[in-house]
Amino acid sequence: MTIGRYSIIYADPPWRYTAKKIQGAAENHYPTMSISELCALPVADLAAKDSALFLWATFPQLPEALRLIQAWGFTYKSVAFVWLKQNRKSPGWFYGLGFWTRGNAEVCLLATRGHPKRQAANVHQFIISPIREHSRKPEEAREKIVALMGDLPRVELFARQSPPGWDVWGNEVEPTIPDFWTKCPEAAGQKEVL
Repeated sequence: MTIGRYSIIYADPPWRYTAKKIQGAAENHYPTMSISELCALPVADLAAKDSALFLWATFPQLPEALRLIQAWGFTYKSVAFVWLKQNRKSPGWFYGLGFWTRGNAEVCLLATRGHPKRQAANVHQFIISPIREHSRKPEEAREKIVALMGDLPRVELFARQSPPGWDVWGNEVEPTIPDFWTKCPEAAGQKEVL
């Protein structure tokens, strides 16, 4: 495994929701993982001494996201990005069902380990972009991460594609860190689908 190599770790975990209202929604599109399974992933082993974690989370999952940040060896710093979702085929905002109010935004949290350096002070927090396939994040997020942190060794976990300059791991791509599976006892049983 590429231990301590990555200065940037970008992750969009397959959160398993426990609320009955939305239970099964994500499972209709991809396999999900419990918070215990996610926390057991050896992400800390991938991180360089000075590194940044960019972690997507929905508002109902914020407590779990903060727990995951800590389990992976990082310290929460801020919200890196707020994705304001637009409709795919028509003008206007996209609204999900939400819990108390109709949901639109999703957040990408920023956490650090050690003392990574910001390379640009002009990266804005908002991403205004149409929705795509279920839970697929805008390409702009990766571009903003590189602009903010620099062209450093980086990996995307739970990736859906293999963008240039990124190592990837997930069930929808050919992993460039395949030995990560052997270090993931909680995910190894789902290797074919995860």
